[in-house]
Amino acid sequence: MSEQWAAMTGARGAVCGDGALLSGTSGAPWWIGIRTGNLLTAAPFQLYIRLYNDVSAGSSAELPDRMSLMDVRLQAQEDEITLLKSSLADALRKLHVLDQQIPLIKQHLIAGMEPVLLPDVLVSGFSPAGFGSRIGRMRVTASHIAANRMTAATSTTCHFKRSTKQTQSIGTNEDWSIKMFIRGRPITMYIPSNILNYEDLKMDLPPEKLDLDWVYGYRGRDCRANLYVLPSGEAVYFIACVVVLYHITNRTQRHYRKHTDCVRCLAIHPDKVRVATGQTAGVDKDGKPFVYIWDSTTLATLHQIGLGTFERGVGSVAFSQADGGAFLCVIDDSNEHMLSVWDWAKQSRQVEVKSTNEAVLAVEFNPSDSNIIISCGKSHVYFWTLSAGTVTKKQGIFGKYKKPKFILCFVFSLTGDVLTGDSEGNILTWGKSTFQIMRQTRAHEGSVFTLCVLQGGALLSGGGKDRRIIRWSADLAPERECEIPEQFGAVRTIGNVDGEELLVGTTRNAILRGTFSDGFVAIVQGHVDEMWGLATHPFQNIFLTCGNDRQVCLWNSEEHSMDWSTTLEESGLCADFCPNGAVVSVGLNTARWVVMDLQTRQIVSDLTDGNEQLSVMRYSPDGSFLAVGSHDNFIYIYSVTESGRRYTRFGKCTGHSSFITHLDWSKDGKYIMSNSGDYEILYWDVAGGCKLLRNRYESKDREWASYTCVLGFHVMGVWLEGSDGTDINALCRSHDEKLVAVADDFCKVHLFQYPCPKPKAPSHRYEGHGSHVTNVCFTHSDSHLLSMGGKDTCVLQWRVRGGGGARDGRASASSTSTSSPEPST
Repeated sequence: MSEQWAAMTGARGAVCGDGALLSGTSGAPWWIGIRTGNLLTAAPFQLYIRLYNDVSAGSSAELPDRMSLMDVRLQAQEDEITLLKSSLADALRKLHVLDQQIPLIKQHLIAGMEPVLLPDVLVSGFSPAGFGSRIGRMRVTASHIAANRMTAATSTTCHFKRSTKQTQSIGTNEDWSIKMFIRGRPITMYIPSNILNYEDLKMDLPPEKLDLDWVYGYRGRDCRANLYVLPSGEAVYFIACVVVLYHITNRTQRHYRKHTDCVRCLAIHPDKVRVATGQTAGVDKDGKPFVYIWDSTTLATLHQIGLGTFERGVGSVAFSQADGGAFLCVIDDSNEHMLSVWDWAKQSRQVEVKSTNEAVLAVEFNPSDSNIIISCGKSHVYFWTLSAGTVTKKQGIFGKYKKPKFILCFVFSLTGDVLTGDSEGNILTWGKSTFQIMRQTRAHEGSVFTLCVLQGGALLSGGGKDRRIIRWSADLAPERECEIPEQFGAVRTIGNVDGEELLVGTTRNAILRGTFSDGFVAIVQGHVDEMWGLATHPFQNIFLTCGNDRQVCLWNSEEHSMDWSTTLEESGLCADFCPNGAVVSVGLNTARWVVMDLQTRQIVSDLTDGNEQLSVMRYSPDGSFLAVGSHDNFIYIYSVTESGRRYTRFGKCTGHSSFITHLDWSKDGKYIMSNSGDYEILYWDVAGGCKLLRNRYESKDREWASYTCVLGFHVMGVWLEGSDGTDINALCRSHDEKLVAVADDFCKVHLFQYPCPKPKAPSHRYEGHGSHVTNVCFTHSDSHLLSMGGKDTCVLQWRVRGGGGARDGRASASSTSTSSPEPST
């Protein structure tokens, strides 16, 4: 196992699969974070060291406790640093405002009046009086400061505090603010003037709800034998927590959505109707792996197998064949890879035995004898025999043949022989009862990833390195072959449609359809690495995604297809369409950003700002400016001409003490609201020269063209009590300003009403992603919401229904979608 290094930017990873990153969990974390920083500089430097997970259970028994203790200590130190930095930044900002007020204070003193401070430098206090009561003006005193410091020092999670504030110029006015604490950082948000009684605001569930409309992507990069064709004409496969049933001819989808974490394996019952799917334990401390058996016709769940029995995850499942599918074999992902056999109709376990400490990649019952089970994996083939509640294991003997590093797949020939494909590129034929190799057939350059037996006894094999599909006769003579395009990766699995037409799942998360004669075309495509950038077109039903795989993909949300994809030199982290709809800007992880023409796919502008990764791109409402938020703590402003093809530096917004996370333009295109990694909310006068607005109180009534900032008065209610500041990765307000969608760190998508300014606001919650949700975005008509998973490489398209608005309720011109019942809360 090679050592891996990665820099994280605040969002925890919740990933399932081999080599998965599980940070921020309460179990045995595989990453330790070391953070150092300068009190007066930008965000802390973060270094993550990968711990190898191949240590034995005995030698690492105390490791989780020690790492948990270290995590607690590091978190406490980080909170203290964040508090000190934020307090210093606030103090410097308030000192600057006080300097500007000194002449006014002197005038008040000379006139015999009490000095009055502007709202931005008043110390908040809590008044138990009703919202409509008047209070006396507040002075800054030592007791106020001490109380404020005590509150900040003891606050390490998110909570809210109501404070009353007053400012006096000529006469007396009454203004209010809310103070929110995240990890010790006080965040003051001013109540807009049009809210007369904050306490009387009611936070209700929005009348709108979400229905899963389409799932983009397929998990082929690290899963095997997960693509089958049902008699209904549907291809069944999975990605994230969703099992997809895609009708090949009608181009429609149905979804089985009962799983609570990433699906890892799939088996079809001999009746070709019932399906078994197994999932991982996930990152939730209460999450446990199990197997669902369900009906592919009705999407009804029939049984749940093994809850509380399996460890880490379910790696392989298989139905018995000879007895009509009465039994189910399961191998979990524990250290010993426990093999168990279940009478699934009775939900009773018949036998359980330790398999091996090595990786197990496949398991199957002998189709003619349900008492014989075959499993394979790293350097082994095991033949299991069930008898009177016990199981015996025989290891395959390689004899004079070279023992391969991996046995990757196997099938049963019509004569009962076992055929295995290995990492040496060979197909090995094993005797029925001798457990020895009878024949070795050279098949591929590189690994044999999959084998598939056709009805007449012919065999299909799929190669890794050579990307070839070869058809063999029953006696293993090659008959035909073809090669899939390089852009789709290697052959992962093969599904037989009708003997001639094939479906091919690939290692680059694509599903191809075709024949040996006509070649193959992609019917399902997706990203292959973590995704962060998402943008919807201002007036068309298209959207763009980008991620760490360096792919930029343009999708048609109405046709449910990929229009085009191109590869960049670096990873794409953020994107935004120009309001004219002709070009799109993509921010990269190297401080570089490019502007692409949607029609030609060519880069029409290529610029670099700073030397840190970019986190947000945002055009002004009229398209005359582009704001580029960077991890170097600056916002770069460009004037835009020539229909979005020419960019000239206009200015730079300087004042944040940490990296930029989100920003939005005002409706008049003159101001910007921005958030940073240390939970600051700052406002900028762009038209006035990119100046920082010191008095944030003046921005309380400003209207915003978009709302993606996760910190702000209008979205304060989306934060749960106890949030640590990184629990929400993104949010998006609908264009009609009635809804706000939230992407959180726990694989959930939330739908709140907008505005949402009170704590503990209710929301509809939706599951489907198997990783931290990195982004959400409404389509131009608000008819759909798009959500993007991080490591699950999945894009979910949700239909917005209800609410009585003028939404475009069309599912699509070419396809519809139904899902298994999924309650929302």
